[in-house]
Amino acid sequence: MAHIIVLGNEKGGSGKSTTCMHLIAALQRAGKGVGAIDLDLRQTSLFRYLDNRRAFVAREGIALPEPERGVLALSTRDSQADALAEEEENFAAVLNRLDQSCDFIVIDCPGAHTRYARMAHAAADTLITPMNDSLVDFDLLARLDPASGDVLGPSVYAEGVWKARQMRMKAGLKPLDWVVLRNRMAHVNAHNRARVGDALTELAPRIQFRIVPGFSERVIFRELFLNGLTLLDLRDVGQGSLNMSNLAARQELRDLLRALSLPNVKVSF
Repeated sequence: MAHIIVLGNEKGGSGKSTTCMHLIAALQRAGKGVGAIDLDLRQTSLFRYLDNRRAFVAREGIALPEPERGVLALSTRDSQADALAEEEENFAAVLNRLDQSCDFIVIDCPGAHTRYARMAHAAADTLITPMNDSLVDFDLLARLDPASGDVLGPSVYAEGVWKARQMRMKAGLKPLDWVVLRNRMAHVNAHNRARVGDALTELAPRIQFRIVPGFSERVIFRELFLNGLTLLDLRDVGQGSLNMSNLAARQELRDLLRALSLPNVKVSF
C-alpha cells in the first residue's frame, strides 16, 4: 500500500504547504509515484501551489513533475452522522484510487480541527507537525508553566494524535511515526530557541514524537510559490547557478528527507 504522509498542525502559518510541496518534489525526483490531497478546503494552499506550477509549465513550455491529485468536498447532508459517513466514504475512495498508482500519498491538513483532518491523522503512517520555533507555537503540543517553564501536560492537538494512534492499533496498522519539524528557526534570539529546544526534548518521550530540523526563514520560499516551483526545480528552469542561501535550503531539504527515513527512498539531489 502507499505510504501516507500527513502534514498536520492546528495553527496556520507554520509552513505546511511549503513543506508538502518540497516533499512531493523530492519524492518524485527519487522516482516515486506521488498523490496529493489538500484538506484545507477553504484556502486550498497546496492545490493553489500546484495550479501555479501548472500555469508556469504551460507558460514556459517546459516539463516539471506534478503529483496526482485527490479532491474532496464537504458533505451537504443535514445530519452530522450522515455527513460523517459520506465524508468517510469519500476519503476512503480517494485513498484507494491514489493507492493504485502511487507509492506515497501526501496530505496537507488545515490549521483547524475538521472531520477530514481527523481521518487523515488516523490514516497517517508518518505524521509531520511543522511548528515555528517559538513558545507560542509550542502551545500546539503542550502547556507550559509560565513561571518555571516546565511542561504541565499535552495539548488538545497532542491528545488528538494519541487518539489517532489508538485507532491505528485497533485496526492492526503499524505504529504512527510522529515527527515534529522545527521550521523558521531564527538565526538570532538564541535564548528563545534554547527554551523551545529544551521543552521539546522534555516532551518528546512523554508523547512519543521525534524532533527534526526543518526550513529556515528564507525569502526564496515566498518567491517560489508564485510560479509553483520548488528548490529542486531551479536548475530545470534556467537558474543553474544557485546562491548560498538556496544551496543551504537544498541541504535542509536533504537533511529532512534523510531524517524522515521513508521506505525505499534514496536522497539523490
